[in-house]
Amino acid sequence: MRRAEIVRKTNETDIRLCIDLDGSGKNSISTGCGFLDHMLELFSRHARFDLEIDAAGDTYVDYHHTAEDVGIALGLALKQALGDCRGINRYGSFLLPMDEALALVALDISGRSHLSCSLELKDKVGDFDTELVAEFFAAVCRNAGLTLHIKQLDGINTHHIIEAVFKGFGRALGIAVSVSEAWKGEIPSTKGVL
Repeated sequence: MRRAEIVRKTNETDIRLCIDLDGSGKNSISTGCGFLDHMLELFSRHARFDLEIDAAGDTYVDYHHTAEDVGIALGLALKQALGDCRGINRYGSFLLPMDEALALVALDISGRSHLSCSLELKDKVGDFDTELVAEFFAAVCRNAGLTLHIKQLDGINTHHIIEAVFKGFGRALGIAVSVSEAWKGEIPSTKGVL
């Protein structure tokens, strides 16, 4: 059972996150930020992960702490749900078109945190600061042990670009965590550990 529940409470946020890597994409997400909720719903659906997030944060300041801390909780949950990573594909990539936008997302469940994020975004989508996209993914990578590359190949509409990234991340991660017949029962690394 590749499931995890993370409860994380700080002076800035209070988060409960549940994930099932072998779900069907059902989700219930409330972060206090409509745009972030929408992106996480897309991620859940395209990864085919069941995902529940109930987050309260100091959104009267801005969405920074909430976006980063939800990323931390998601990264911790992924790491816990994957366990020793036995039998998974490990690698995943996806090239995702969203109208005029085109995003490439490639990742490795390596145990090593690295984010390379190349996006050209306007400052805001609604009241969401778009610099928080990179903050969110950096937090996921640090806590899950992911190597993640995100490249914008085309696009002018900031909403479409970010949507392509979250959908692409879901598709790529869904591929990477899926159990492979070729690796069944094995750790997919010459080191014998991830």
